[in-house]
Amino acid sequence: MTRAYNIGKAFAPSREVGVGLELVIATPPGNGPFPAMIFNHGSTGRGLNEAVFRRTISPAVIAGYFAQRGWMTIFPQRRGRGKSGGAYGEGLAPAGGYSCDVAVALAGFERAVEDIDDVMAHLPALARADTERLAIGGVSWGGILAIAYAGMRPGLFRAAINFNGGWLGRACPGHEVLNPQLFRRGASAGIPTLWLHGSQDPYYSIGHCRENHGQFLAAGGQGQFVAARAGHGLMFKPALWQLHLDHMLNAPTAH
Repeated sequence: MTRAYNIGKAFAPSREVGVGLELVIATPPGNGPFPAMIFNHGSTGRGLNEAVFRRTISPAVIAGYFAQRGWMTIFPQRRGRGKSGGAYGEGLAPAGGYSCDVAVALAGFERAVEDIDDVMAHLPALARADTERLAIGGVSWGGILAIAYAGMRPGLFRAAINFNGGWLGRACPGHEVLNPQLFRRGASAGIPTLWLHGSQDPYYSIGHCRENHGQFLAAGGQGQFVAARAGHGLMFKPALWQLHLDHMLNAPTAH
């Protein structure tokens, strides 16, 4: 996709004193105001490499897709990630790496929710963002965060998008407990959702992902599930998902 957007940065104040949250903002040409996608990053692999914590994540494939359709994309970097202040603390074990303990993982998820709350509180200060036309999305940890957060904060968003979402991976026995529990939090949002999953994802089996979606629907959620022939890098293959996303964004309730 051709780059047709401008990149800017801002910092949202965190509830943690003296900490700012880095926001990368991709804005299409024009004066706006623009509908805005809040797109959330995933984890850092195994959680062992601190250099990875400090990489700012703002995928060009996502920025380009939305800019071409007249949307602004905001990429928040949660505490301890990218240029954001504070220490990274999403589900890390005391000895390093991500913990399989459900309670530790859940605490990490709740910390991520706090950061998105702080980002949303800052949104009215951003020039050219139409706060009446918002969507939320993300990849991996960001995908499950997007679906759950939309239900936890009903009325904020018109749509939610999940690329390969999950919190605990299949190597952790607790993934069958925690992941559906978190996805069910999103069911009360009452908005269109799109679940884009790779059928060859090594972290979250396609059967597990279908079960998560099924429990989401049973709890009252609405949304389409797409299984594409890809792995955890599905997001970088827009030919496999852009028509599905076009359809959702053009729906009257999401537009």
